[in-house]
Amino acid sequence: MTSLNQARTGLTTVGIDTSPFIYLLEKNARYVAHARTIFRYIDAGQLLGYTSVFTLTEVLTHPKQTGNIRLEHGYLEILSNNRNLQLLDVNAAIADSAADLRARYNLRTPDTIQIATALATGCEAFLTNDRDLRRVNALRILVLDELTLN
Repeated sequence: MTSLNQARTGLTTVGIDTSPFIYLLEKNARYVAHARTIFRYIDAGQLLGYTSVFTLTEVLTHPKQTGNIRLEHGYLEILSNNRNLQLLDVNAAIADSAADLRARYNLRTPDTIQIATALATGCEAFLTNDRDLRRVNALRILVLDELTLN
């Protein structure tokens, strides 16, 4: 296990998968402290975060199903109003890169879109909780389950 602080050493940009947003806003008991720490670094400008618009689709589905307007607004707020976090559209270059990643690593399309978005923005690492994504060697994959807070 590696500490979160040690894992971020030397990083200036990080791609962020959907799960850290869910852990933060839905206060997942196991991961909320990890997510808060990462987002504090982003809020302070110590890290720049990038994520795909696919994140928006994934995080808004549950609140829309349950009618949880407050949670929906929380997701919209964090994904739209942070100067150090960018929500990026999928363009043809990202789609092509995602197809390459999907063909090479046999990953699901949403995962490859997320990673391709991170690569397109020059991210040095990608934060997720999906161990399968460690197969991608084009950038550092940081798996929350493998990070400690100390």
